[in-house]
Amino acid sequence: MLRRIAPALLTVLVVALGVTALAARPPQGTPQRTADFVVLAGIAGLRWEDVDPQSTPTLWRMAQDGSIGSLSVRSAHRPTCPVDGWLTLGAGSFAAWNGSRSVDGCPSAAVTVEQPDGIGANLPDQESVVQYNQQRLPWGALPGSLSESVRCSVAVGPGAAVAAARPFGRVDRYASGLPTDPRPLLGSCVLSIVDLGTVEGADPATRAEEARAADAELARVLAARPPRSLVLVAGISDTTQPARLHVAVADGPGWERGWLTSASTGRDGYLQLVDLAPTALAALGRPMPERLFLGRPAISTGDRPADLTEAINAPANADREAAAQRSVSGVFFALLAGAQVLLAIAMLPLLRRARPHAGPAGPTPVSGRIVAVMELLLVAVALTVPAALLADAVPWWRGEHPGWIFAGVTALLVAAGTAAVRFAPGYANTLGPLGAVAGLTTLVVGLDVLTGARLQLNSVVGYSALQGGRYAGLSTVGLGVFLAGALVTGGWFAQRVHRGWRPAVMVAVGGLAVVVVGSPYLGADPVGAIALTAGVSVAAVISAGGWLTISRLAWATMAALAVGIGFAVVDLRRPPGERGSLGRFLSALGDGTGGFAVHRSSTENFETLVNSPLTVLALAGGLLVWFALLQPWGGLMRLFGIYPAVRAALAGTVVAAVLGGVLDGAALDVMGAAAALVVPMAALASLRVLGHAADRTRPAAGRSRANGADDESGSGGVGPVGGGDGPTGGGGPLGAVHPRPIAGPPSSAPATLAQPASDTAGERRRDADEPAEPTASLSTPDADPTAPVPPRQVSRSSTEVAAS
Repeated sequence: MLRRIAPALLTVLVVALGVTALAARPPQGTPQRTADFVVLAGIAGLRWEDVDPQSTPTLWRMAQDGSIGSLSVRSAHRPTCPVDGWLTLGAGSFAAWNGSRSVDGCPSAAVTVEQPDGIGANLPDQESVVQYNQQRLPWGALPGSLSESVRCSVAVGPGAAVAAARPFGRVDRYASGLPTDPRPLLGSCVLSIVDLGTVEGADPATRAEEARAADAELARVLAARPPRSLVLVAGISDTTQPARLHVAVADGPGWERGWLTSASTGRDGYLQLVDLAPTALAALGRPMPERLFLGRPAISTGDRPADLTEAINAPANADREAAAQRSVSGVFFALLAGAQVLLAIAMLPLLRRARPHAGPAGPTPVSGRIVAVMELLLVAVALTVPAALLADAVPWWRGEHPGWIFAGVTALLVAAGTAAVRFAPGYANTLGPLGAVAGLTTLVVGLDVLTGARLQLNSVVGYSALQGGRYAGLSTVGLGVFLAGALVTGGWFAQRVHRGWRPAVMVAVGGLAVVVVGSPYLGADPVGAIALTAGVSVAAVISAGGWLTISRLAWATMAALAVGIGFAVVDLRRPPGERGSLGRFLSALGDGTGGFAVHRSSTENFETLVNSPLTVLALAGGLLVWFALLQPWGGLMRLFGIYPAVRAALAGTVVAAVLGGVLDGAALDVMGAAAALVVPMAALASLRVLGHAADRTRPAAGRSRANGADDESGSGGVGPVGGGDGPTGGGGPLGAVHPRPIAGPPSSAPATLAQPASDTAGERRRDADEPAEPTASLSTPDADPTAPVPPRQVSRSSTEVAAS
């Protein structure tokens, strides 16, 4: 009875863990009305490296008294040109100008601003810009949403006119530049948007001069600011490629000496351009527009260093790291994909010659030294991604040659990790390296997430603040290696217990991983948590043996759907401004705008599929598994037969990685990251079980399969009773410990059991899940192990003949 209801109980447990992890949310500061007036001052291209007490004394004093942060200026186009930045500011969502793009990606024509009455202004191109954003771009942004949310707004300068223009093109109050006395103009409306100029170019002297001119205009704005006002200064856009992080400063009541952050970033000191519009409305106490902004209101948090120089160095350092990450990341993944492909090619002859054959016709076994080196290379390549993550603990981006410094640090960490796995207890066992690598990877990524995911941000294998997609929690690559490591670790643990307990072990380990991935306090990836729930469910239902039947697949699907529906219900019950990505998507489906999200996801999947080097990793791993490891001579099917819990873990990894990538718009990136860990370890374990394919076994003395009990040693070769997950001596480098070819003892020998060399460490009984083979045993389970056995000649199996 318990066996029949076990799948239902496990499903309920996984669902409860998943919904609990996703439903809990960290407390968010509720934006309160703090000002009667808001002044948004934009300086296109201004970065923190341009701010110092000499060139920009006004901005320096403002940063000293107010809150600061790094601004990601993502818009609907990349790079974000000044006109795109101003338009995104006014829309509160990712928007872009519809002008023609030149070589550097920016519109070639200037913005036309008409002043028919001398009070306001009109943008004749606004109607076409609105149609372009509503019909051609996947974000559905409505330019002018910010100005539509207030009764009156002021624009100073052409860039500000773009931000302040209402959807039909009207600007309420307009001036081409600051008047001699700006007080009447800035006090005429509750919202003022001021264009303070542009800082561009690579020459430090030129940038300093342009920053000095903008700072002088800012001084005039601060001198004329209305009473009880909030002034926001932002480096509104990029001016050159590649993209950079920019300045964000807030000065006003309630914004004293803190870090700027918002719910859209979830990390102190980081803000998005789309957050400025909702921040202005929240500070004024105005309701948000009917169509929600993509951005969230900013708040000020504490823990900022008292020394302003130290505080400003933090965002400036983040900008340098993000710039270095962009240049190194592509090369790193291209080299990793190349190394994986070369190792896959080198594996083919080793797999064909790894299995010992009974007779002189078989191929010569590969040298044990060669196989030992190949095993170390497989371990090293599997540890490359976690080593690259750890390398971010060293400030490699500050050096003159950051790429070489990163490569050196990563190589040292890979070597250290490989040595730790090589000399770890149990390395000689068949599953020893697989368990050690999976556990080490899970530990590295998990500890980083538990400590704030500091290594993920701007990491080569993490996410970049310049891209504007994620600022906290797990990255796409981090999700792939973490879910693979957690599931394989769970499979390794499950293989060491009685088969009846294996599903419970998989649920325990996988459930903890779901909590880490989905909790907003930790991984902050609800889509990844739902996908991992499906993977854990699949792994749990087949970990005790058997195939993935329709009923078992149904249980796994029900678990994933239950977690998703449970979290959706909880998320939809929250206020609109506090909903997560799933709740906002479902809300969009309800109001008829969900097509934008579906279109964005499909577009992102396609672009990632054709542009990401992780796609190569996923495809290369899949080809190696399908055309080599799953072949009769590949060893993976034998590995699955001997170790059903490992088979379950790998099946769950594939399900979770594919679902996580597709649902999150990452195509095969999650699968590629998971393959970087799983495929080399599966190849290594396959080599080891092939090396013991001809081992002879016999039941252990005094043990039997009474009452259906299993010996869960899970040995892949010949070893001692209860020998863990593999043979004590037989799991090491192939060729070094191969038994002699199987044959009966010579006719002159006494009629006793011939013991192969690898049996000297002890005896084991075949696992109940291991398929019977012609050469697997010389006695029946009920036979007396001490009784003499007549000699016999064991012929080669059909699989061995095919492999030769």
